[in-house]
Amino acid sequence: YNTMRKSILLAGFLTLASAGFAQNKLTPELLWKLGRVGDAVLSPDGKTIVYTVRNFNLSGNNGNTDMYTVAVTGGEPKLIAGSADNESSPAWSADSKKIYFLNDKGGANNLWCINADGTGEKQITTTADDISCFGISKAGNRIWMAKEVKVDKTTQDLYPDLPKATGKIYDDLMYRHWTEWEDGSYSHVFIADFENDAVGELKDIQKGERFDTPMKPNDGGEQIAWSADGNKIAYTCKKLAGKDYAVSTNSDIYLYDVATGKTENISASNEGYDKSPAFSPDGSRMMWLSMQTPTYEADRNRIMIYDFATKKTMEATAGFDYTVDGAKWAPDGHRIYFISGINATDQLWVYDGRLRSYPPIRQITSDIGDYTSFSVSDNKSDPTIIATMMSISAPTEIFRVDVKTGTSKQITYTNKNVLSTVKMGKVEKRMIKATDGKEILTWVIYPPDFDASKKYPTLLYCQGGPQSTVSQFFSYRWNFQLMAANGYIVVAPNRRGLPSFGTAWNREISGDWGGQCMRDYLSAIDEVSKEPFINKDKLGAVGASFGGYSVYWLAGHHQKRFKTFISHCGVYNLESMYGTTEETWFPDFDLGGPFWQSPKPKSYTQFSPVDFVQNWDTPILVIHNEKDFRVPLGQGMEAYTAARLQNIPARFLYFPDEGHWVNKPQNSVMWQRVFFGWLDKYLKQ
Repeated sequence: YNTMRKSILLAGFLTLASAGFAQNKLTPELLWKLGRVGDAVLSPDGKTIVYTVRNFNLSGNNGNTDMYTVAVTGGEPKLIAGSADNESSPAWSADSKKIYFLNDKGGANNLWCINADGTGEKQITTTADDISCFGISKAGNRIWMAKEVKVDKTTQDLYPDLPKATGKIYDDLMYRHWTEWEDGSYSHVFIADFENDAVGELKDIQKGERFDTPMKPNDGGEQIAWSADGNKIAYTCKKLAGKDYAVSTNSDIYLYDVATGKTENISASNEGYDKSPAFSPDGSRMMWLSMQTPTYEADRNRIMIYDFATKKTMEATAGFDYTVDGAKWAPDGHRIYFISGINATDQLWVYDGRLRSYPPIRQITSDIGDYTSFSVSDNKSDPTIIATMMSISAPTEIFRVDVKTGTSKQITYTNKNVLSTVKMGKVEKRMIKATDGKEILTWVIYPPDFDASKKYPTLLYCQGGPQSTVSQFFSYRWNFQLMAANGYIVVAPNRRGLPSFGTAWNREISGDWGGQCMRDYLSAIDEVSKEPFINKDKLGAVGASFGGYSVYWLAGHHQKRFKTFISHCGVYNLESMYGTTEETWFPDFDLGGPFWQSPKPKSYTQFSPVDFVQNWDTPILVIHNEKDFRVPLGQGMEAYTAARLQNIPARFLYFPDEGHWVNKPQNSVMWQRVFFGWLDKYLKQ
């Protein structure tokens, strides 16, 4: 290669394949043999990690989650709960002697506990209603649980003489969300006394409310927190309904007093997202994550700290240009650890309120990987941190992080036996100049047996979101190493509108979907295509969601660059998309408002792929799913119909039982087979 170009050869943190093991290539079937590590929690005494692993059965088309422990110093993990049921959401007792968890034995999640050594497993609750998440106060005296509660009337309530009627009646918006139609039930927080592993009488602290906590579709137990003494509980909720809910991101932090039964909104002044409350160890303050701009769901996430004595709120991350996730107090109450993306990786950081620097924030880690979660011990002077991390070349594993040096040591090797047989391709970092002179960080992934004397078909990967980093993620669908294993070079640019490069870069895509971000894509593929090992006559563009939109857009503007396209659940017609998606706040901000607005936002007049479909001239595979309510099925149907009516070679892959993703094992393998079958037909023949 040109040795003067800016590039860095990146090694995955799991380098088994390069250590002399067998050299098989990654396959879709092999991906489903990998155990998926999650829910890693460090004991308060800092000695033991409890975590879950989900394994899948491809022939059975299902999966099972088990629970393990391992010493923080490493060693052989111990299976402590491995039944045919799913054990999930582990949490330690304050004395580190017990582990509480959820088990779905009998068809509903209930609370169980087990001794840290794996003995004494017992069931605590026997509800027929799923417990989605729970939390025990540090004092051990109280517990909260989140469960669905029926609030609204159903069809059978309205028409009891029509028990088999399936019609649903709606009078307002948010009648469906993500993959579910509104059914009159809402997730509420219940609290109870908790003594000797016995749950007292449950009290619904949101009784009668038509609001969800945790908020749907993806929030969990991180949205609810006890004070250390168990006398107060904080929770996240967007207390809006109907149209008001559909057009707003204004969630708030609510504080409930157990003694008085009174609820107080302590973040009412902010009209954007407020989420993830956490009490300081001494109970004098509370922090949460906050987005300032209403309806902008990709705004910079800030750490806000509320002082209970002064009733004042301050931003801890003022002057910090990146977005925050997963913030946790240090035991000393002065520091806050958190995850933030920088330069297409997700790293651990620390805020220290005692520092005089501005901002008082230090980056801890600098790994070529993505930290996805972490846990902190109770040691005030020298807390231990364990974290989960993945890379493009390795799935999630658990690491111990040295806060002072930023170094990490791998603790678990869940997939060692499987991955020791796999040879991964090179991952290279390139900085490519955009049309406006700025640089685009681009990952280039090479086939495992790359030979620079050959020419390779090449894929431009278009990211979704639209504000979602092309980081060091290990995906089980859009897996770069799997694409490389099939003989493709992958070009994955962090185009305009992606986090980890500052707020200005992230914001630049809103209202400009077909603008600079599309020029960034073309700059990246054009620059890499100058290499002699790229077959410029065999280029493809692929992507999902906004990445699918990007594919539809490029299909009308690519000027013969590409020989084929694949769009999964992509946005095709901005006007029909606006009228059928569910979270209206998103197009209101990112597209500039509704299409009937006057003057009409330029998104609809300049950037809707449907307006350029007459320029399509290239074979396209369209994939779309019935239960995708974010980008509804009609988007894919419109695009496929337009291609075929213009006699463009096209294929439509439809999943009736999937949402915005493809989560079922056999559907996923089928997806990959159709995906690569299509690419091979047009890029290898």
